[in-house]
Amino acid sequence: MAESNTDKAWIAKELSWLSFNDRVLQEAADPSVPIIQRIRYLGIFSNNLDEFFRVRVADVRRLAAFSTPSKQEEYKQLLEEIRQKVLKLQHRFESTYNANLKELRRRKIYVINEKQLDDSQIEYVRNYFHAHIQQELVPIVLDEANPMPELNDASIYLAIKLSYQGQTRFALLEVPTTRIERFVRIPGRNGKKGKVLIALENMIRVCLPQVFRGVFPLDSAEAYTIKLTRDAELELGEEVTQTFVEKMTQSLKRRRKGDPVRFVYDAQMPNDMLEYLVRRLGLGRLDSMIPGGRYHNSKDFMRFPNLGPAYLDSKSLPKIRVPEIDAADNILSCMRERDLLLFYPYHSFDYLTDLLKTAAIDPAVKSIRISLYRVASNSHVVDALLNAVANHKEVTVVVELQARFDEEANIALSQRLTDGGVNVILGVPGLKVHSKLISISRQEGSVQKYYSHVGTGNFNEKTAEVYTDFSLLTYDQAIGDEVAKVFDFIAYTYKRHNFQHLAVSPLNSRDRVIENVQAEIDAAKRGDECGITLKCNNLVDRELVDKLYEASQAGVPIRLIVRGMCSLVPGVKGLSENIEAISIVDGFLEHPRVYIFRNSGKPRYFISSADLMTRNIDFRVEVTCPIYSPELQQRIQSIIDIQWADNVKARLIDPSQTNAFRPRKKSAPKVRSQLQIHSYLESGKLPRLAKLDYKARPQGKKAKKKRS
Repeated sequence: MAESNTDKAWIAKELSWLSFNDRVLQEAADPSVPIIQRIRYLGIFSNNLDEFFRVRVADVRRLAAFSTPSKQEEYKQLLEEIRQKVLKLQHRFESTYNANLKELRRRKIYVINEKQLDDSQIEYVRNYFHAHIQQELVPIVLDEANPMPELNDASIYLAIKLSYQGQTRFALLEVPTTRIERFVRIPGRNGKKGKVLIALENMIRVCLPQVFRGVFPLDSAEAYTIKLTRDAELELGEEVTQTFVEKMTQSLKRRRKGDPVRFVYDAQMPNDMLEYLVRRLGLGRLDSMIPGGRYHNSKDFMRFPNLGPAYLDSKSLPKIRVPEIDAADNILSCMRERDLLLFYPYHSFDYLTDLLKTAAIDPAVKSIRISLYRVASNSHVVDALLNAVANHKEVTVVVELQARFDEEANIALSQRLTDGGVNVILGVPGLKVHSKLISISRQEGSVQKYYSHVGTGNFNEKTAEVYTDFSLLTYDQAIGDEVAKVFDFIAYTYKRHNFQHLAVSPLNSRDRVIENVQAEIDAAKRGDECGITLKCNNLVDRELVDKLYEASQAGVPIRLIVRGMCSLVPGVKGLSENIEAISIVDGFLEHPRVYIFRNSGKPRYFISSADLMTRNIDFRVEVTCPIYSPELQQRIQSIIDIQWADNVKARLIDPSQTNAFRPRKKSAPKVRSQLQIHSYLESGKLPRLAKLDYKARPQGKKAKKKRS
């Protein structure tokens, strides 16, 4: 690698992640996006940022505090870069929010504050407050003699300044958004048309004196919203006598007391209140203190109601039926005839639950094994598994207790399954089980046959409506045998199996992906057809990034479709000239991992649960599966080709991280890949797309020799 390119060769994953959230904010500002969906993008942006601070900034903060002195300064500088970028995004968020409010007003939908109420509306708000809100409020008056209350980082609070009889007191009040909707519809102004919403905290502001029930003879009361974000890292105790569930439960309790990593406050807050809160909350120089507007926890915008006509919201796409499954006696018999590839949310997740329900009542099915990472709150998958037990099947479920922010739900899930007679395995010590596997064993004649599922997404009906993901359903016995071996490895980690078809983290995934990249480098040197296409959520593993740089320098054309973090820098002269990268942000969240290697004209296709991150490759149980069916290979290729042609929702990933939209010639037709993919899967007809070049493109001296 050329020395002059070293500084350009790597983007810190945290800064790259903020660049991804910038793309989400672009959608919130895009006038072509329906206005209600734009408001909800503001919620997605805010929700993303919360998790970013709880996880990624918390990691950097720990490194800045506990690394060697030579490294500490580097991490402190990164924290400052993060803070500056977040402040810029926050300012853009505020301007986008105000522009969207203006657009809502144009549509006769008004989001107003307590100062904009007329007398009749004030009367309505007061009545609503006494009937629905007051009993939910638990104000806490602060004083130096008592410790500060533990603030829940999923909530917003009103910091209240009380003035009476020449005294000043401060109080905190949690806004009860888990019990009452954040946005409440109230009557319009007298004689005015339109639909009016007011935020719950503004209704409380109208009635602040009633919150304190006349205990203080108030001269004035002022309320400012604040939000605290805590470190979400779980520290599992070492007590030998405790079960894993007990350790997780205790650790979750400690998370609620985790160190603060971000304090967001109303920029209009008076200095004496701000200084008091900073001191009492124990905020230090490594904590991000972010001034903002009066509204925080904007993640509640994700549930923003549409009070207008349907066209103000995104139009849902109809589900596409799978004729082969619909025409078969049942889904198991269909799998015996051919491999099936479902692509959510274009296809219905009901096909997957039908697989489990069919297996549950089939007398020939002997056992079902499945790995669960995140499931829906009212999961039909779980219902089918319990039904299988009732039908005398042996059911084994791997429940990952360390699925971040779903830990408590998964503890309850594991208990429900255990009570229902399911054999529950609580993950693997030291590893997260992130693979998306089902292994169904069925007696056919004198032998048992496997029906297997390998996917890229969770067995979750809710997320399957908004995440794009692949599910491979196969009767291939070689793959089925190896899927069963993965479950055996999870149950008995000391066993070492030989995997010819699957790549399984942490056993052989790194070797397999590096071998495939090396094969393309070798093909390029021979002048054979070569090329790499990687679609993933995140690409931040340094060894793989360096290997892709090596492939680019050998002349391998590389196409990357990366939704989130991308530490690789495309288009750097002498280093990554043969690498192009895009990110697609649209109505569905792009979630599949697909890896394609041209392999000298005999392409290899893989789907995977694993992102190209060190944690996924080396420290999780993940599965990458080959696609052998030529028909399904062609379908994946067509879907990826449509995505690569996207010129509506695709942004360029480049050294400057400007998130520029891919340029489109005036004469070129618009390709919005998520809509085009739906059309393709529905009709089977591929839109006309530009031909892609898979010839090796040598660089530097080799290129000059070839041209001469």
